[in-house]
Amino acid sequence: MASDNLITSGMTGLEEVAHDILSMRTLFVNVIFIGEPGSRKWVLVDTGMAKFTDHIVEVAAERFTGPPSAIILTHGHFDHVGTVIELEQFWGVPVYAHSQEIPYLTGLKDYPPADPTVGGGIMARLSFAYPNEAINLDDRIFSLPDDHSVPGAPGWKWVHTPGHTPGHISLFRDQDRILIAGDAIISVKQESLWSVLLQDKQLHGPPAYFTTDWQAAHRSVQQLRQLDPNIVVTGHGHCLTGEMLSESLRKLDHDFEETTVPDHGKYVD
Repeated sequence: MASDNLITSGMTGLEEVAHDILSMRTLFVNVIFIGEPGSRKWVLVDTGMAKFTDHIVEVAAERFTGPPSAIILTHGHFDHVGTVIELEQFWGVPVYAHSQEIPYLTGLKDYPPADPTVGGGIMARLSFAYPNEAINLDDRIFSLPDDHSVPGAPGWKWVHTPGHTPGHISLFRDQDRILIAGDAIISVKQESLWSVLLQDKQLHGPPAYFTTDWQAAHRSVQQLRQLDPNIVVTGHGHCLTGEMLSESLRKLDHDFEETTVPDHGKYVD
């Protein structure tokens, strides 16, 4: 994995979201470290793009004093599970996801292919080449607890936010109203290469090319808005806070059908 360092050079960014939350960008998708610096008790949320295993391990080793208690997956798209098999094997820790996401993580079911005709922009047009095949974690993947607790992360709860995928989840901590949204909402226009390169900070719905249920996606946005988050960390882009976040969520919800749902496409009714 030594070549990973060459690949990750200039393609990662660290963002200290809170004293115990660190977001790290792997090319164009974020992984989240939850836990007090120097602690043995922490979890990793999502595992980013392939070829970033060494970099994730290095950041974890600098921040914590042991392996994570668990890896939590918001969903199983290729850019969120790119290093999960290698990390699970290296750390020997359990991986958790929503029960409806398990078939895509155990080799039983492939995701629907991307729709490159929606969203506009180069990232969307290239999406025909994005992998949609299932990975196989076999008996190393577990369903999240029915009580909505997050293994290894006291004070956090998981929220089912489908639409982008059937078993997509977000994480929320009531204490400080921090939301880890995965791809239910994102803070960059992921379909546009220019926006991705600039990391232009604006709230958007889920990446259009992989979203297959737009009604569920809107309900998930409404559910997240009802949580009234103070900080949101998304799967793509920088974190959003305060009034900018609340107003952006209100606008996204209110205008969802007009501005977010594509006019056409294979997954649009």
